[in-house]
Amino acid sequence: MASTFLEAAPLVAAPSPATAPARPLTVSVIGCGYLGAVHAAAMAEAGHRVIGLDVDAPRIAQLGSGRAPFHEPGLAEVLASGLSREALSFTTDPAALADGDVHFLALGTPQRTDGPGADLSFLHAALDALIPQLRRRAGRTTLVVGKSTVPVGTARELAARLADLPGVHLVWNPEFLREGRAVADALRPDRLVYGIGEDPHSPAGQEAVAALDAVYRPMLEAGVPRRVMSYESAELVKVSANSFLATKISFINAVAALCERTGADVADVADAIGMDERIGPQFLRSGIGFGGGCLPKDLRALLSRAEELGAGDSFGVLREVDAINAGRRTRAVDLAREALDGQLAGARVAVLGAAFKPDTDDVRDSPALEIARRLAAAGARVRITDPAALPAVRRLAPELTTEPDPQHALRDAELVLLLTEWPAYRALDPRRTARLVARPRIIDGRGVLDLPRWRSAGWECRALGRP
Repeated sequence: MASTFLEAAPLVAAPSPATAPARPLTVSVIGCGYLGAVHAAAMAEAGHRVIGLDVDAPRIAQLGSGRAPFHEPGLAEVLASGLSREALSFTTDPAALADGDVHFLALGTPQRTDGPGADLSFLHAALDALIPQLRRRAGRTTLVVGKSTVPVGTARELAARLADLPGVHLVWNPEFLREGRAVADALRPDRLVYGIGEDPHSPAGQEAVAALDAVYRPMLEAGVPRRVMSYESAELVKVSANSFLATKISFINAVAALCERTGADVADVADAIGMDERIGPQFLRSGIGFGGGCLPKDLRALLSRAEELGAGDSFGVLREVDAINAGRRTRAVDLAREALDGQLAGARVAVLGAAFKPDTDDVRDSPALEIARRLAAAGARVRITDPAALPAVRRLAPELTTEPDPQHALRDAELVLLLTEWPAYRALDPRRTARLVARPRIIDGRGVLDLPRWRSAGWECRALGRP
């Protein structure tokens, strides 16, 4: 039965007889982090029997009891739906994968500690655990599907490791989940990309495509477009998309820097250029820049791989994109110092937001958290609040004072910084908020406040790129 969340959204929910797979497939998802947990739950909603595998026993226990190990709207509902129908289970035992028809590799590929490239160790370890189970299905058609974001060339390396296993096909199927909207994106993706190692018209190519079509049948019947291409093309789709989006963000932030020097308003500039259908308005809001577990990592990994392949000169723009993004965090700290008349030490500062974006508790490479830590390092007395990310803040930045109640975080503050655009912060009443603080001064780090309204309520307002 579909969950309340699914009933409220026009998504691919628990399938009807018309959309159910010809037979339920046994699907495994190896790696139950952010990507894997969401994908496993979505595959159960699509009508498959799904086994999630991870070496993290506490996380597996959480998922098995229906508790989402991170904040993602709708995830708890689809977990409960799959578990209640016995369509979804979680384990730490690789032997449970022996009868799988399809195995998704959903491992993290973080930035390496010794450079900008991607760390593929988790992916290779997963394949080490899977191969003995694949040998037990010798000769039966089995699909191994890569979901992880990897450097171009990785899929062929992994395919070589599977070459002596008859009936096993590797397909690269990049994910396009957006944190905060991941469940909706998994149930109704805006496109499906299949990267295959053979000619798609060859018997082996057709078999691989047909096998993955069977997995995604409800999505395909709902009209989701599908593209079949080479391994290399599929690997480049995700990192290219993220690098392009990062470029767009850094471009408007570069324009914002020019606006600050000329008195122009970057919000007006962005609005006007976004009306050009060749450009569009998305990702043109100036502020403290991008963060999270994807855009920064993928941009650096693409640049690193291009340099390894001798094409680094063609991607010099990405170095500037990364540098501009880092500069926005510095600029926010400078604005705070200016607002406090050059004196950060001892100043009472309220920071609204710690996650890198709203509707997530993810603080990986979060501009908000880094700015808060820099202010504290300069001597400011920082109180930081966030609806979801405070446990992560306490773990990663114990020097910061966390405050679950934003009203308490704001009390007696000499400066307020809005650094994550949670709806509750965007909806703050400036007159009521002014009564909480010691001095009504705010820096809008995300370009989301109605500045004339706040100024009319007596606030001194600053925003990057705005007069």
